Amino acid sequence: MVTSLLFAPLAGHRPGAGGGSADRAGRAGQVGRAVASRIDPTTVLSVFVAILMLLPSRYVLGPLGAAGTPAGLMAVACTLWYLSALITPDTTPVRGRQPLRAVVVFFVVSALASYAVMQAEPRPALEINGADRGLILVAGWAGVALLAADGISGLERLEVLRRRLVTGGSIVAALGLVQFFSGIDIAGYLAVPGLTANSDFSTVLRRDEFNRPMATATHPIELGVVLTMVLPLAVHGLLHARPGTVWRHRIQVFLLLATIPMTVSRSAILGMAVAAVVMVPVWSGKVRVVSLMVLGCGTIAMQAVVPGLMGTIRNLVTSIGNDSSTNARTDDYSAVLTAFAHRPWFGQGLGTYLPGTYRILDNQYLGSVVETGLVGLVALLALLAAGWLLARGARRASTNPEVRHLAQCFAASVAVAAFSFGTFDALGFPMVTNLTFLVVGCCAAMWRLAREDPAGGLVPDSPDSPDSSASPAEPWAEPATEPRVTLPPGRHRRA
Repeated sequence: MVTSLLFAPLAGHRPGAGGGSADRAGRAGQVGRAVASRIDPTTVLSVFVAILMLLPSRYVLGPLGAAGTPAGLMAVACTLWYLSALITPDTTPVRGRQPLRAVVVFFVVSALASYAVMQAEPRPALEINGADRGLILVAGWAGVALLAADGISGLERLEVLRRRLVTGGSIVAALGLVQFFSGIDIAGYLAVPGLTANSDFSTVLRRDEFNRPMATATHPIELGVVLTMVLPLAVHGLLHARPGTVWRHRIQVFLLLATIPMTVSRSAILGMAVAAVVMVPVWSGKVRVVSLMVLGCGTIAMQAVVPGLMGTIRNLVTSIGNDSSTNARTDDYSAVLTAFAHRPWFGQGLGTYLPGTYRILDNQYLGSVVETGLVGLVALLALLAAGWLLARGARRASTNPEVRHLAQCFAASVAVAAFSFGTFDALGFPMVTNLTFLVVGCCAAMWRLAREDPAGGLVPDSPDSPDSSASPAEPWAEPATEPRVTLPPGRHRRA
């Protein structure tokens, strides 16, 4: 079953129905339809990934504020495209069972309910504006997740999106690497004309005399978490690299592994441990040994190249509970309990707990309790749990070893996101939030596709293996051209 969205082709004259001009118009219409037939959700989401990763998130369309990031606007466009496809049976992506739809609707409804309750009493203009921005952001997040869940038409197209996501993450890691050693904010030179900085910020933050890169993210914590979420997907590409592409995958993994510690972020370091807990059990003994050797050699090399960095990271982890950062987090609980007592069910409105007015909550789950109440917190937890369960369900449904491993890697990415939401206010950071909803949507797409074709692979005509417990498959030749889906006529997301 092909579930794909298409742009509706422009109506034109039929060839031969009106002379030369009509013929030219007909040919132009055919070209337009041919181009439109190749713009599937994977292509659109790939553009979204490029915008999300490569355009600095700190620059926005001024009047929209935090909701006006380039990736945020693209996410809203994805939502509009998805909704427009629901109009007719021929283009609707809603075909068959998809549990994520109900979860996303629940998340959106919880945000709307919180907004409605907020409007029932007088509120400051700044908080009303924050609530308006929150609804725009929620609309974009939902669209990205649903477009991925229902629109990706095959496992091979999901693999294309994974490769592009890893490539984008590797480029961002390279920018962070340069920023760490040089102190130059390269992302500052990538601003698109017409966009403005959302707020004043220091281009290079420091901790224990080390530069903390942020690359195109808005903060080193966000950069570290984003790269940690991408890392499992990059490792999958390395373990299943086709001949001639091994070095490319090695470079990508190296860039991610090297840059994550340089963010000097406890969230990112602990996130790597969470990813390892999820991924290592499904690896063969050989892969585990090689991974342990790479980790040990990498640690020694990092200590030699950047003396003192590994000691700083070790102190970050061992001093949990005794440093100022941890103490500030524990102080948040009394403030949260006070706010929760006033509005326990729907909170005071998404985007209204402003740091300048109240305080910074370095825990998204606490922030959700305050802004969207218990209902909103349950909706957020349900979304993250759905991503994990759907990825694990895809692993169980598939009999292809490579697909099963990729499903586990997506589950690891969701686990990193779920953990990091407890270490900083993630929904206030556009890159990590959009990536989370995209990854959850990919988990849902994989669940659907693995159930439709349990033996299907990630490339056309790939060899299938009946042994579902096998270790990662050996590399095989990568096709010279990127696979395309043939669609039937009419079917046109303070560490």
